[in-house]
This record gives sequence, structure tokens and C-alpha cells, in this order.
Amino acid sequence: MSHIGKFPSLSGNFKKPPQRKTRLNRTNEELSPISWSRYFKTKRIVEVNGNQIMTYSTGDPNSVLIVLLHGGGFNALTWSLFAADLDKQVECQVLAIDLRGHGNTVTTDDNDLSMTSFSNDVTNLLCKLYPEKMPSMVLMGHSLGGAIAVNIASMAESKLPIIGLVVIDVVEGSAMESLSSMQSFLRSRPKSFKSIKDAISWGMGNGHIKNEESARVSIPGQIKNVATGKLGTDELEDQPIETPIIPESNNVPQYSSIESINEDEECSSSTILPTKNVGDYTWRIDLCKTEKHWSGWFQGLSKKFLSIHAQKLLLLANIDRLDKDLTVGQMQGKFEMQVLTRVGHAVHEDDPEKVSSILSNFLVRNKFSTPKADFVRMHPGC
Repeated sequence: MSHIGKFPSLSGNFKKPPQRKTRLNRTNEELSPISWSRYFKTKRIVEVNGNQIMTYSTGDPNSVLIVLLHGGGFNALTWSLFAADLDKQVECQVLAIDLRGHGNTVTTDDNDLSMTSFSNDVTNLLCKLYPEKMPSMVLMGHSLGGAIAVNIASMAESKLPIIGLVVIDVVEGSAMESLSSMQSFLRSRPKSFKSIKDAISWGMGNGHIKNEESARVSIPGQIKNVATGKLGTDELEDQPIETPIIPESNNVPQYSSIESINEDEECSSSTILPTKNVGDYTWRIDLCKTEKHWSGWFQGLSKKFLSIHAQKLLLLANIDRLDKDLTVGQMQGKFEMQVLTRVGHAVHEDDPEKVSSILSNFLVRNKFSTPKADFVRMHPGC
């Protein structure tokens, strides 16, 4: 099975790395969840065509918009550390979105996970948020989110002011080859966890996310309480949850609009949240049940990517992930490419500072944005 580890998986790498001694015997404090408010200024749910879409944002609303789309099984908080670091380097605004079936987004049909529905959700959300004039935007997606970003750019490049496209660790060739092994990989994961800290501990020890801080903010958004259906992040919020805006279904939390701005909040104990042991936790989305959509997510991805006119950047965790079409395209200079080292599939979580540095240089080099004090110039390919 030579393709093991090459597939841009829906939720982590196939190949399980050995446990690391430095990650054993962690204290409760080390494994405590961290609030979204340390990294984003605003959290809110936007109603679009009867769907409730959760968004997180930060940055200057008068600058270029970076639209962040997470991978399968993750949620918008996967971008937390990256977004905070990017905001220090360049003038931009960041919008991270919970895709349908993930996080706190609830749609009229959460089982409809087709590429068309994903793409329409994001496009309609952008039209709702910017009804008069949309800012110039860069679509950036990881794994499934990268495929969605490519599809949106392919469909709506003439309608939306898309000036850049950034794709993280998703390549059509290796993805399609590995679909047959995905079910066995997903079944090898734990079905449930006794606590949020247990989920974080598993994610760290299994290489799901290699960055401890990122795991502590990201993983609670990937699991829900079996008894209440509430997302792990919601159980940890200090502020009360308001009245539901639409009836609950399928034990998925559906909350009213929440907006909280913390512009100058320091990394204090107030953002390290206590864990409530109120029952078992399971995955927010059962990826095993999404199999019928897998081929539709990735088929034709490479040709679509190469056909888009916007400036393009591909970030990979391993050069082996590159397929034939993209190898030819890269040799012809049709897109920029960076291969990162010592990272897993969740490239932007494992090394958020390096990814934000690469993107900030991409933005400045193409004159999409202006640098800030923390910006460090780097040459393409370095």
C-alpha cells in the first residue's frame, strides 16, 4: 500500500506515527481547551437561505479578504493560530467558515455534502455579507476546503473578485488513488472520548494535529457531547447561549447569532477554559457516512486548478503528493508551490507561522496587501 500517507485525508493522516515521549504524562492544564477569542475578533452566525453558517473573523475590513475553508472533519477553528499570525504580518481581513455538516453551521439538509452545495453555501454567504461591493478576495482551503475553493473559483471567477487561490495539501491524483483505503482509516479512529481533554490527548498522540496549542483550540470544535449534541467549544463558553433560532434536529446545536469582539485580549488564563465532564463525546460529523460524495469532491480538481486565472499557490506536506497534471503545470510556471517539512496533513495547524509567512509574502509579492511590522520578506521557493 504505497499510497498510505499520501491521501489528503478528510480528517488526519492514514499513517499513525509512534507515540512521542514528550507528549506523555501531560497535565490537565496542558490539555485544557483554549477559546476562539484569543485568535479572532468576531464570532457570529449568518443566516443564508434558511441555513445558519458560523463564521469567525479578524483583521481590517477595508483590506483584501482571505476566505478560509477547512478540511473534512475539521472546523473553522483549525485556522486560529494561522489567522492571528497573519494579522500581525500584513493588512488583510480574515473570514473563517464552518462548512455545512461541520462545527456550528446548521443547514436545512446537513446530509447534502455535495461539492455543489458546499460551493453554493460559501458563495451565497459572501453575497450576504457583502451585498453592495465585495472586497478583492483570496480563497484559501485545506484538503476538502481546498477542493471547494478551486470549485468556487472555477464556477464564479468571472462573478466574484477572486484575485488569489491557495490550496493546502490536496491533489487529485493521490486523493483518488486512496479513496478505497479511507473507510478502514476512519474506522481505526476512536468512536468516542470520555472528555474533551481525552480527545485533545488522542489528537496529539496520534499525529492528527502536531501543534499542541492548535490542538487545544481546534479539536473541541470537532467533537460534540453525545447526550446534549452541543459542540465541545460551546460547552466551554463563558457567555450564555441564547435561545435557539430554529428547532434542533439530529442532536446538532443550533444557536442564535453570537458576536463577541476582543480586540486587545491578551493570552491570559481567561482564555484557557475549564472542561466540564458531562458525558461522552463523539465526532461532530460521521465521515464514514459521507463516502458517496468523496469522488465528487476531488474528480477534475487538477484541471480546474490549472485553468483558473487568479494567482495560485499550492502548499504540500510532501512532494510525493504532486500528480502528473500538477507536475507539468508547475514546470510550466502556472502556479507557485511550497513544500513544508516536519508537518502532517494539517499543515497550517502544525506550522501556522511558516504558512502565514508564506501567504503574507504571496500577498505582498502580488501587491494584494501591504506589510506590517512583523512581516519578514522571503524569496519564492524558500
